[in-house]
Amino acid sequence: MNSVHPPVLVVGAGPAGLVAALTLRQNGIPVRIIDKDPNPRIGQRGPGISPRSLELFNFLNVPEVNDMGKTPPPIRSYKPGTLETLKDSLMLPHMEPTPAIPFYTPKMMGQQFLDVVLRGHLEKFVCSVEMGTELCSFEQSDECVTAVLAKNGISETFDTKWIIGADGAKGVVRKQLGLTFLGETRDDTRIVTGDIRLKGAGLDRVHWHRFGDFNERGLSLRPTDEIGEDGWQFFLFGRELDLAKIAESEELVFETIASLIPTEITFNKVVWMSDFRANIRMVNKFSEGRVFVAGDAAHVHSPTGGQGLNSGVQDAFNLGWKLALVEKGLADKSLLETYSAERLPVISEMLNVTTAILNKAITSGDVSTGRGPILFMLGINCRFSNIVLDEFVPAVEGKPINAYGVLDEAHLEAGDRAPDAPNMLQVGRGESDVKTLFGLYRPWYHTIVVFAPSLADATPILGALDACDKSVVRSAVVLPSSASVTPVASPADLVLVDQEGHAYSAYLVEADQTKVFVIRPDGVVGAIVHGAEGVKKYFSNIFLDA
Repeated sequence: MNSVHPPVLVVGAGPAGLVAALTLRQNGIPVRIIDKDPNPRIGQRGPGISPRSLELFNFLNVPEVNDMGKTPPPIRSYKPGTLETLKDSLMLPHMEPTPAIPFYTPKMMGQQFLDVVLRGHLEKFVCSVEMGTELCSFEQSDECVTAVLAKNGISETFDTKWIIGADGAKGVVRKQLGLTFLGETRDDTRIVTGDIRLKGAGLDRVHWHRFGDFNERGLSLRPTDEIGEDGWQFFLFGRELDLAKIAESEELVFETIASLIPTEITFNKVVWMSDFRANIRMVNKFSEGRVFVAGDAAHVHSPTGGQGLNSGVQDAFNLGWKLALVEKGLADKSLLETYSAERLPVISEMLNVTTAILNKAITSGDVSTGRGPILFMLGINCRFSNIVLDEFVPAVEGKPINAYGVLDEAHLEAGDRAPDAPNMLQVGRGESDVKTLFGLYRPWYHTIVVFAPSLADATPILGALDACDKSVVRSAVVLPSSASVTPVASPADLVLVDQEGHAYSAYLVEADQTKVFVIRPDGVVGAIVHGAEGVKKYFSNIFLDA
């Protein structure tokens, strides 16, 4: 693999493209990533980061998103024409973190800042975004893709093995692949949004302020220090406002906001703004040959659900580990077909949910209505995928797919998100060496987790898996709290004692039971099986030599 000619070209350096590139680089795959804009985008754009996305950033070792992201402020709505509180509400239900779900609180981080964080991590792998570089066209064969790029008016022909199109809803990649982008553009939901700097008497920076009505004329102001100590993300909406005209003038933005807030406002400047209508569309498939689409290039959502950026990041992570295994020669190219197969049902159901929320907002005039725990994205699953294996749940022909549901912690199947468990004591180390299960899961290997009453029960299972490639498969034995912690030789990479019972509880395992979980590089349960034969059967659908 020659790093001068990286085998993967990522087109578009928003969050989806950056996560795709970072996942591949952590897998040791050279990447070239380009963006046609000469300068990084500014603006908050879609700032909501869901709990499931926070888990993925944790696996990618990008802690800043959770550490530096802000908890969504409570929404304060006002009585018409006054600063008298009508009601306080939350954008989403408040959930306290639990041992199984440590990132239960959504966070807010503007895309401008998120991109900086992700580019910084990518640069640790000697990979920088080439700004001002545009994909003009490409042609693919069975062996490679030839792309024509342009920068500063100079054309370049670039041969690569794979292209990931994360170049947005108007991007070149999807259009040239000829993928359909079916759906609708909603004329009833025009919104002007942007970043603004202003101060207003009586406007605290603790609340997300909401004035007026979603249908007629309304304003939303969310405080964000990323813009400045007087910074806000604003949304103007309602059919009584000439939003197209307002979007053309900073002065009209000032006038409109001043007319909606019954207090004295001191304006500084509009930092960035955009006028958009809700587009609700998705592709018919996520790839063609050696070329893939992810994020807005594959699907666009109503902004009322806050799922767009999150689903794009999750697309990229799903694709990244699979493409890495194929490029390393460890998996057959057919593994890449599961990217489209696993993501299409999720996105289809997600569009239905976010559109239903939009319709409720229009009916009620309240933009925060209709939201619930489903938007945490923790119930997203691929139980229906042909590469997951569950020996404890009988296959039912014609079973309905529910790829985008609400998390049910009392039920765990192959294809679900893998839960976390803290305070795992590592046998053979000091008591201070405590692990979490999430600390084990990383994008460049599968983790075989063997729950067993004793090390003696687990050893034959692990011994039968010695042939697994240690660079892409790791193993851990999880013993119940009652087990002996005497250090002994084990073929496992780690032996852990579940001293507080969190792992056995989250994975629904009895203390006297032997049960094996295979956790995929994207933190999804790939298999739940009885023993070594089940693990081998699962890997036979992933690796060439399994």
